[in-house]
Amino acid sequence: MGTALATDVHQHLWPDELVDRLRARRRPPYLDGWTLHTRSQAPYDVDPAHHDVARRIEADQEDEVGLACVSLSAPLGIENLVRPEAGALIAAWHAGARTLPDHFAAWASVPMVDPDLDELAGLLRDGFVGVQVPATDLLSPAAWERAGDVLRVAEAADKPVFVHPGPELVRPLTGTVPEWWAPVVGYVSQMQAAWWGWHAVHGRALFPRLRVLFGAGAGLAPVHHERHSARGGDTPPIDPRVYVDTSSYGPQALDALVRVLGIDVLALGSDRPYARPLDRLLGDAATYAIRVANPQRLLHDDRIAEVEARTWPRAS
Repeated sequence: MGTALATDVHQHLWPDELVDRLRARRRPPYLDGWTLHTRSQAPYDVDPAHHDVARRIEADQEDEVGLACVSLSAPLGIENLVRPEAGALIAAWHAGARTLPDHFAAWASVPMVDPDLDELAGLLRDGFVGVQVPATDLLSPAAWERAGDVLRVAEAADKPVFVHPGPELVRPLTGTVPEWWAPVVGYVSQMQAAWWGWHAVHGRALFPRLRVLFGAGAGLAPVHHERHSARGGDTPPIDPRVYVDTSSYGPQALDALVRVLGIDVLALGSDRPYARPLDRLLGDAATYAIRVANPQRLLHDDRIAEVEARTWPRAS
């Protein structure tokens, strides 16, 4: 793998300030000790070791990760609470994120109802790597337009937007589903809808310089572009500013993404503490691109206009 340290663009870590605020609540989302209560899923016993800063750094060092970009856990539904509740919890997240060691960088968050755009601009100036937006707020072309004010702040700051699965609120009409249902079915559906919403709204025309990161491989939506073309969709060019991360997927799925998107827009994202960072894919050059070069270009590239766009493979 070499000596270059990786950048993991997708991790979660709850600082003390956020934990304290969640424990002070009695409406979802809240913590009772380390038991998490949300509106959409059964109570979940959180492992406190997963949010221990020293242990996280040690685990990352074992995996040769030099920088971990952490974000507020969007499935908690915090961004969509009523404005005062959302604002207090998000403020706690930002305050705690600022105290983390240099090993970490953080994604900003905003309430999706009446966001404070000036505050967001200040956060992005002050070192936050970009802004996370729940996929549940981007499920259609119109939803991308509604989120436009937030996206334009990120674009003006030359910072990326991170599209992350949001709360999975849909319950089956009858019967029950296993615990893995939300992350395997609901979250994937959200990410696919957000991906297609971006393309249907012609997001690049609306936001010419915005960099976008879709978590969880965009739910493998790019692999469905052949079906999109077969059903009358216009095959878009590969967009060098639209990235997908590797979280939740292994070599088979990631190989399929590379075959469609190429290697340059696939960035290391582990979703730690829920999984370990990818240590290798394909050969040395591809591994370096995914773990080192691509994440840094996502976060910092101001020369992306020099990258020549290529076209999607078309179905024969």
